[in-house]
Amino acid sequence: MDAKANNDTAVENRPILITGATGYVGGRLVPLLLAKGYRVRACARNPQRLENRPWRDHANLQIVAMDALDLASVEQAVTGCEVIYYLIHSMIAGKQGFADADRTAALNMAAVASARKVRRIVYLGGLGDADHPDLSKHLRSRHEVEAIFKQGAVPVTCLRAAMILGSGSASFEMLRYLVDRLPVMITPRWVSTPCQPIAIKDVLGYLHGCLESPETIGETFDIGGPEVLSYRDLIHAYADLAGLTRRIIFPVPVLTPRLSSLWIHLVTPVPSIIARPLAEGLSIPVVCRDNRIREIVPLVLQPAAETIRIALDRQPQAEQDACDLPPDTLLPPEWTACGDADYAGGTTLTMSFRIVLAADIETVWQTVEAIGGEQGYYGNRLLWWARGALDAFIGGPGLKTRRRHARHLDADEHFHFWRVSQVHRPRRLVLESHMKAPGGALMVFQLTPRPDHTELVLQSVFLSRGLLGLGYWYGLYPAHQWVFRDMLKGIARHCGAPVISGPDMIPVAH
Repeated sequence: MDAKANNDTAVENRPILITGATGYVGGRLVPLLLAKGYRVRACARNPQRLENRPWRDHANLQIVAMDALDLASVEQAVTGCEVIYYLIHSMIAGKQGFADADRTAALNMAAVASARKVRRIVYLGGLGDADHPDLSKHLRSRHEVEAIFKQGAVPVTCLRAAMILGSGSASFEMLRYLVDRLPVMITPRWVSTPCQPIAIKDVLGYLHGCLESPETIGETFDIGGPEVLSYRDLIHAYADLAGLTRRIIFPVPVLTPRLSSLWIHLVTPVPSIIARPLAEGLSIPVVCRDNRIREIVPLVLQPAAETIRIALDRQPQAEQDACDLPPDTLLPPEWTACGDADYAGGTTLTMSFRIVLAADIETVWQTVEAIGGEQGYYGNRLLWWARGALDAFIGGPGLKTRRRHARHLDADEHFHFWRVSQVHRPRRLVLESHMKAPGGALMVFQLTPRPDHTELVLQSVFLSRGLLGLGYWYGLYPAHQWVFRDMLKGIARHCGAPVISGPDMIPVAH
C-alpha cells in the first residue's frame, strides 16, 4: 500500500469507478489499479464483455452494468464511489447524434457525481485547439464533455492526449496495417501535421499519478510523449523497426477524411466508422501547449520508437493467451490484451489440425517431445532437409544444431531452426521458429486426455510481416497443409496408436 500513502482513508475504503472498462485504456487501467491495491468498480453497458478478463475474479474488483444514457443506471454504478475515471467516448463516425449522446452521458455523470458526493472526476479527453476552424466533430465533442465536467460541482482533472501508441489502440493499429501493407502510399496532406503521440504506458502512468497527486484536482493538463512528430515520421519509424523497406509517401490535397477512412477500411481491418474520426483528428496540430504535468507526476516518458518496438515484439504475445492468466498478471501495456479488437496485434495467420489417438497422453507426449530427433519431423524427411539447407544458405541456422537429448526438451533449448518456447509436460509444447522468413512463426502441440483416447492438436501460427509475409503464407499454404497432416499421421505411427479420427483441419474462428 506504499503507493497510497498520501491518500486519505476514504480512498482506501471506497471503490474507484472506471467507466469504459471494456475499452482500450479502461481495460488496462483496471488491472493496474488493482495491482496498486485499490478497490475498483468496473462498469460497462454489457458486463458480460468483462467476464473473460483474467482479473474478473480479483478480490478487490466489482463488475457492474452501466449505460451512461440511463440516469438510473448511472446512479446505481456511482453510489458509494470516491473517484470516477470517465473514459467514455463515441468513436462511431456514422452513428447519428453521437455528440448529443456524449453530451447527455456527461451531464448524467456530472449530476449523479454531485448528488452522490463523489470527491473527483478524472477525464481523458483529446488535444487540439478548441477554436481551430478545422477541429473535427469528435474532438469538438470531447472538448464539450470537458466543459460540462468543469461547470459541474465535482472537481475534475482533465487530461488531453493526442494519438496513443501501443498494440490495441485503434490509432496504432491503423498505422501498423497501413505500413505493413503499403510499400507506396498516397496520403492526405495531414501526413506532415505535427503530432505529439504518447505511449499507453505513460497515459496509464498519468491517470494513476493524478489519483495520488491532490494538486491535480481541478486542473487541465496536456499529456504527450517526449517528441513532436508527424504521421510521416511515425510511418518511417514503424517501417524501420518492423524490418520493412522505407515507405514511399505521396501527399495529395484531394483525399478528404471520408475518402481516407474508406481507403483505410479497404487496406486495413480497421472499420471506416472508426478510421474516419482518427483521420479527422490528425488534420490539425495536436501538440502539448504546457508541460506542467511533468513536474507534478514525474514520469520517464517513453519515446515513440521504443513503444513501437515493444508493440512489435509479437512472438511472446502469440505464445500466451492474454485471457487465461493469473488475476494479478500485468502484461506490458503496449502488448495486445484480452478484450482488444479482433484486428489488434497485426496480421496473425493460423492453421490447425486435430487427430484423436487410441492411446494415453503420456504415450503420445513421448513421441511429440522427440520431434526433430532421430525420427525427424515424422514424414517428408527430404522436404525438411531441403528447407533447412535453404535456410542455412540465406543466413539462417538451418538444421546444423542438434537436440541435447533424444527424448526430452528443455525450455529455451535451441535445435535446428527452433527455440523451445514452452514445455508443459504432458500437455503443451511450443516451438518458436528462427528460420529466415518474412514474419515470425510458432508450432504448437496441444494434448488433451480423454477417458480412452488422447486428442492432439497441431497449430501453425505465422506473424506476417508486410506484403511479402502474406505472399509467403498463402503461397505455401497447400504445402503446409500436406506437411502438417503427414506429421500427425507420422506421430500416430511412431507411438503405435490407432487413429480414431483425423487428422482433420480445424476451421479458423472469426
